[in-house]
Amino acid sequence: MSHTPHELAAEFPDKVETISTLKSSDKHFAHLADKYHEVNRAVHRAETKVEPISQEAETDLRKQRAALKDEIWSILSAA
Repeated sequence: MSHTPHELAAEFPDKVETISTLKSSDKHFAHLADKYHEVNRAVHRAETKVEPISQEAETDLRKQRAALKDEIWSILSAA
């Protein structure tokens, strides 16, 4: 556990411009990016014990984040 936020720009540094473009032109992508940010922040708060949650809940959030990241990558790689 790294306690480092997994922001999209850090996860996909070579796709920062594409992320920005898609967020403003593709409502589905913008929704995914917003949801990723929301879940990612919740994971980070749980990891740093700012908002402690059960291990199961933290694992579920990590799985949600991974699924969103996979879907985002699928769109980015096709763009």
